[in-house]
Amino acid sequence: MTTEHIVTSYEDELASLDKKIALMGGLTEKLVGQAADALRYRDADLAQATIEDDIKIDELEIEIEEQAVTMIARRQPMALDLRQIIAAVKITSDLERIGDLGKNIAKRTLSVHSEKQPTQLVHGMKNMQDLALAQLKDVLDAYTERNTHKALSVWRRDEEIDAIYNSLFRELLTYMMEDPRNISLCTHLLFCAKNLERIGDHTTNIAETIHFLVLGTTITRERPKGDETSQMVVDEPS
Repeated sequence: MTTEHIVTSYEDELASLDKKIALMGGLTEKLVGQAADALRYRDADLAQATIEDDIKIDELEIEIEEQAVTMIARRQPMALDLRQIIAAVKITSDLERIGDLGKNIAKRTLSVHSEKQPTQLVHGMKNMQDLALAQLKDVLDAYTERNTHKALSVWRRDEEIDAIYNSLFRELLTYMMEDPRNISLCTHLLFCAKNLERIGDHTTNIAETIHFLVLGTTITRERPKGDETSQMVVDEPS
């Protein structure tokens, strides 16, 4: 009876980790979607609400990390159980960073919400936002399903976000060179685009973690990257 109780309790703890990551993933997906909508529709109120929502994600990260450390100390897990706990910590870290990047977009929105944005730039940004959100949704589904094929699909598709980012980067530079009055707006949009590109990178990280969790091996192939501007733009602090 005692052994069964211990095993059941352990399974409950592992299931609890999954539930918390699912909750954190849902909140992160919602936050990024809100940030994208705030920028697209120049909605200052939604941007402010998005900034405030990030605290919930930060709190969950701390809670999950503390639970993981406690489980390792008490349970001394091995093999798949250990991978699940380590994967939970790694995925939580990536989700927290994605939340910060979404918050950064919302902050930038507050600076440009009253400015008129060229239609072409709005269209390019929307495509990038949609791709980043689709990647995030798919990788969260892959984690829930323990689906390595779906995770690898996300991993391979990161180049699509990079390609749009490269195109948008060039367009923004062109607008700035054509008229100095565009510099402020385009600089903010440039950082927004970079944040979206970085969200793609973190979803790719999660896809690699899922591969490790399920199969116990890392992806040895070189990560597909198409960002040609990485030496030209520095990530902004969160």
